[in-house]
Amino acid sequence: MKITEIKSCYIGPEISPEQFIAEHFFLYLTKGTINGYDGNKNYTLKSGDYCIVRKNYLARYNKEKENDEFEKVVITLDEQFLKKIKDRHQIPISSSKPTEAFIILEKNDLIPNFVQSLSPYYNQTGAIDDTFSDIKREELVFILLKLKPELATIFFDFTIPEKINLEKFMLHNYKFNVTLERFAYLTGRSLSSFKRDFVKIFNTTPSHWLTQKRLEEAYFLIEKKDKKPSDIYLDLGFEDLSHFSFAFKKLFGFAPKKLMEQK
Repeated sequence: MKITEIKSCYIGPEISPEQFIAEHFFLYLTKGTINGYDGNKNYTLKSGDYCIVRKNYLARYNKEKENDEFEKVVITLDEQFLKKIKDRHQIPISSSKPTEAFIILEKNDLIPNFVQSLSPYYNQTGAIDDTFSDIKREELVFILLKLKPELATIFFDFTIPEKINLEKFMLHNYKFNVTLERFAYLTGRSLSSFKRDFVKIFNTTPSHWLTQKRLEEAYFLIEKKDKKPSDIYLDLGFEDLSHFSFAFKKLFGFAPKKLMEQK
C-alpha cells in the first residue's frame, strides 16, 4: 500500500536525539532510508519499512533522502503510557523476548492502514491533538501485540537495568556519544559507583579513558584503513570535526590530517 500524503509526524513525548534510547518508539519510514547501528548489528530501513526501537539501548542512526525528501512517522510508547495500558487490560506475557535494539516488523496490511488513518488528525507542523494522541497510540500497541505477541515482554517490563560487567560493556560501547550518567545507568550503577568501579578496572577516569580510547581507534582507522577524519568522527562519539581534530592533536602531537599525509 503506497502512502503519499503522510508527512513527518510525531506522536507522544519527544524523542531525544542522543544515542541513548530513553523510551520505546515506533518508526514508520514513508520516504527515504535510515541506517541504524546498536553496537552489535547494522540495520537498514527503506520506504515502507517499520520497526520498534527499544528503550535502555545505545543506538545511532542516520537518514538518506529519497528524491530530496525524507518523511517518517514516529510514535513514542513511553513508560507512563504503557503502565496505564497494563493497568486497564489483561495482557498475556510471552516467555520469549527479543534481544535486538531495532525490532524490524514483518510487512502486513494492519500497519500501513493504521498510518494512513492518522492523516485526518495532524496539522501542518506534524502534531496530533492530545485528544486523539493516546487513542491512536493505544490502537497501535494492540496492533503490534497482535502481530508480535512477544513485544509484551518488552513493552511491560518496567525494571531498571541490572548490574553487569562494566569492563565488558565499556569496551563494547565506548564509541557511543552518551553521558556518564547514561553509561552508569545501563551498567546498573549510580554515577558515583560507576566512577569508583571504573577507576578500579581501568586505573583512570571514565572521561579520560573514553577520549583516549576513541582517539586510538581513530588513529588506527586513519593509518590502517585509509579513513578520512570527516568520515569517522561521529561514529567515534565526537560531536564535531573541530573538537575531534583538537583532541587528536593534543594526544598525538599532530593533526589527523598530518597522519594522512604521512601515509
